[in-house]
Amino acid sequence: MKKESARDRILRVASELFYMEGIRAVGIDRIIKESGVAKASFYRSFATKDDLAVAYLDARDELKLDRLEKLKKLYPDSAQEQLYALIRDVSKRMKLPDYRGCPCLNAAVEFPDPDHPAHVKLLDIQRRFWSRVQEIAREGAARQPEELTAQLRMLYEGFVMKRYVDESEHDGEYFRKAAELLLDLHFARDSLRGS
Repeated sequence: MKKESARDRILRVASELFYMEGIRAVGIDRIIKESGVAKASFYRSFATKDDLAVAYLDARDELKLDRLEKLKKLYPDSAQEQLYALIRDVSKRMKLPDYRGCPCLNAAVEFPDPDHPAHVKLLDIQRRFWSRVQEIAREGAARQPEELTAQLRMLYEGFVMKRYVDESEHDGEYFRKAAELLLDLHFARDSLRGS
């Protein structure tokens, strides 16, 4: 097994801390201490904390896109089922005890300046992900793929922020049911899905 590089260790530790506590709340000294690297190693890997924040968002984006690709492989012959599976996956993750919302939405709250590198990165990530969802909706012959994608995004982002602010054990299921109703409407499915 390949030994974890100092950069990878820093990014792993920072990713865990940033996700659970927020990017601004976690200082570089704490990341250095918890990752067990020298300060010089940190700065060789990441010139600034902003660079580390961008790398964190990139790493989280890779995880999200990997999950989407796995769902596409699970249902290679049905773009519609890929979207239903995506909704179930998101709903399931909302129920995890360490769920703290969407890293990009969290970063958007922390970095509202549109010129900040983390804000620029999160907008790019969001555009890329939702463009892929729209492609799947188009492949699945949704009545209005662009509208469906916009509606799913609003529903998802609203539920994620609500779950973060006012945690409820039912949020994941409420999200799943509402999103599946949208999919049923856009894919002209007559029967309601199981609850």
